Amino acid sequence: MRYRTADVALSVKRLQYRHHRALSRALAPLGLSLAQWDTLRHLHRHPDASLHDLAVLTFQTDQSFGSLAARMAARGLIERVPGPGRAVRHRLTEEGARLRAAGQDAVDAVFDSSFRALSADQLDQLGALLDAALGPDPTA
Repeated sequence: MRYRTADVALSVKRLQYRHHRALSRALAPLGLSLAQWDTLRHLHRHPDASLHDLAVLTFQTDQSFGSLAARMAARGLIERVPGPGRAVRHRLTEEGARLRAAGQDAVDAVFDSSFRALSADQLDQLGALLDAALGPDPTA
């Protein structure tokens, strides 16, 4: 075996760390942190998501996401609207949608640069291998 599992796991983590740093630099001119852009991305895909759902999607606790959402709402990027019971739903504002789209362009450029050494077939193979390693979503 050419690669030990621990070495592959470390490579995945190193690539994730590299992406995190590059994405933070790419989003900074838009005035967005990576956590803010990730929130905008998930709200674009899941309009009216609850605070808890967004916290899970963005790998945060409910409490930390609540603070982030309050700051984003104060900035006019998202709006918080009453949902059923005590639930609060979240939606993109026009400005949030604009910054999400601009951020998507920056994110795509980072990822295109990161994977440019791979052919289309190799990228498909890597995606399939990662899907196989991840397996089914245990929360689904």
